[in-house]
Amino acid sequence: MRTIIHQRPAKVADKNSSTMLKDFFIEVGLITTFAGHFFKELFKPPFEFKETFKQCFMVGNKSLLLVGLSGFIMGIVLTIQSRPGLELMGATSWLPGMDAQGIVREMGPAITCLICAGKVGSGIGAELASMRVSEQIDAMEVSGTKPFKYLVVTRVVATTLMIPLLVIVSDFISLIGAFFACNLKDSVSMPLFISEVFASIGFLDLFSATIKTVFFGFAIGLIGCYEGYNSSKGTEGVGKAANSAVVIGSLLVFILDMIAVQITSFFQ
Repeated sequence: MRTIIHQRPAKVADKNSSTMLKDFFIEVGLITTFAGHFFKELFKPPFEFKETFKQCFMVGNKSLLLVGLSGFIMGIVLTIQSRPGLELMGATSWLPGMDAQGIVREMGPAITCLICAGKVGSGIGAELASMRVSEQIDAMEVSGTKPFKYLVVTRVVATTLMIPLLVIVSDFISLIGAFFACNLKDSVSMPLFISEVFASIGFLDLFSATIKTVFFGFAIGLIGCYEGYNSSKGTEGVGKAANSAVVIGSLLVFILDMIAVQITSFFQ
């Protein structure tokens, strides 16, 4: 028997502000219900370990090149843009430490997760929407299998686990890019650069940056699955699902980042 996760509100041609606000809160409620169903199914056997590992490979390995290249460019750009201001104060020796703080605390997690929201989130949304349009999900429901467990839980777990790892890789490659950029005008040895980097960041910086990327990964995977799993019929629904997954996922990354910064500031 088919389980209905939710039903989207009917779209109206002319909407006033109160109707749009109502639809917004309905959508928030439906996403919350979808998340609750995810946690309910997460701890229920059977556990799809094989599919989860497959999705981890798809999320991590397929995004590694893009994330690494973006991180390397980010480190170079941040260093080049920061140098003129530090030169005015005669403080170019602070450049490695400032790069480390900017990359590890904020730029690395935020930019990498936005890239993943565009690549991974849209891919999940389009894939599940295509399965919904081609009635593959309906066929799984009719046959007695649990498509939510197989399709949604595995993908959300994969993004929650792999995106923090991608951020760590991106931070490391960004610091390599920053090292090369530092040596464009100055001569900075690798041991000195590493020493300055570790002197400028502490355990709280690493811990808070890692924890918030777990929530970023969860939000990206959840929104991608939500939009794809509940997409409308027709090929137009596939495009809308992919677009909504990117837009809402990116917005949630900014909102969660703002909350994480406020929480971290209390412990500094």
